[in-house]
Amino acid sequence: MNKVNISHLVTESRNPKTMNLDDMSIHEFLTVMNEEDALVPQRIHDVLPQIEKAVEKIVEALNQGGRLFYVGSGTSGRLGILDAVECPPTFSTTNEVNGIIAGGPSAFVKAKEGAEDHEDDGQREIMEAGICDKDVVVGIAASGRTPHTIGALKQANKIGAYTISIACNPDSEIGKVAKLAIDMNLGPEVITGSTRLKAGTAQKLVLNMLSTASMVGIGKTYQNLMVDLKPSNEKLVERSKRIIMEATGCSYEVAQETFEECHRHVKVAIIKILLNCTVEEAKSRLESSQGFVKKAIQNQ
Repeated sequence: MNKVNISHLVTESRNPKTMNLDDMSIHEFLTVMNEEDALVPQRIHDVLPQIEKAVEKIVEALNQGGRLFYVGSGTSGRLGILDAVECPPTFSTTNEVNGIIAGGPSAFVKAKEGAEDHEDDGQREIMEAGICDKDVVVGIAASGRTPHTIGALKQANKIGAYTISIACNPDSEIGKVAKLAIDMNLGPEVITGSTRLKAGTAQKLVLNMLSTASMVGIGKTYQNLMVDLKPSNEKLVERSKRIIMEATGCSYEVAQETFEECHRHVKVAIIKILLNCTVEEAKSRLESSQGFVKKAIQNQ
């Protein structure tokens, strides 16, 4: 087996603040851990220009019928899947946002650490997912050197998809493969090499930005309201009615009646109430405004 050199990685270095971690009191350790976690948003701020460009590319792809794919191994892969599976209930997506994890779906609940070691597995999974040149592929790897993720990005590049990388080491290997690199320098973890900590937190925050800003960019919100949610349980049904009330200032009774009249489509209900129009006209206005409620209201 070839020796893998990871000694140069910031994520593998020792944190001087926790060298005597096993002698610390609980309070002392939690204080240091909290201080280290507080550094994460600062480091993300350093790469906001790259995140902004990534969102622009994702919005462009989604508007042209493309999809967003997250690819990663271990914690990175799980975070990608977590972000992807939250999009359907929050934004009523169908297949627009997807997650691929090394080792397959079962690796989400049980670690398959060896699954990350082969580039050809990443290449194969990109092909099996049917990724095309309209899509965006985001490779996630705390170390920035995971072979599976590198292989996936290389294959996505061959296909013509737009590739983005998220890593927690500067000048990462996956960043050299991707068309756009988001490389964060978070410093060493409080437990050496445990990248489920600061690195995992940073990745989750960046993924939140990518998906949320992209969904806003394609009309999934009105003001700061999630008007395209899927009312798939009792809580979301009630939230839908509250959103209609917030957006229009109407009573609960009017929101409930209009919600049902519009076949539980929150956007249509809001437009119907604000413009005092028929359900059919509200649907037509929404369609002609490419799904943006504000445009549908303003284009009278």
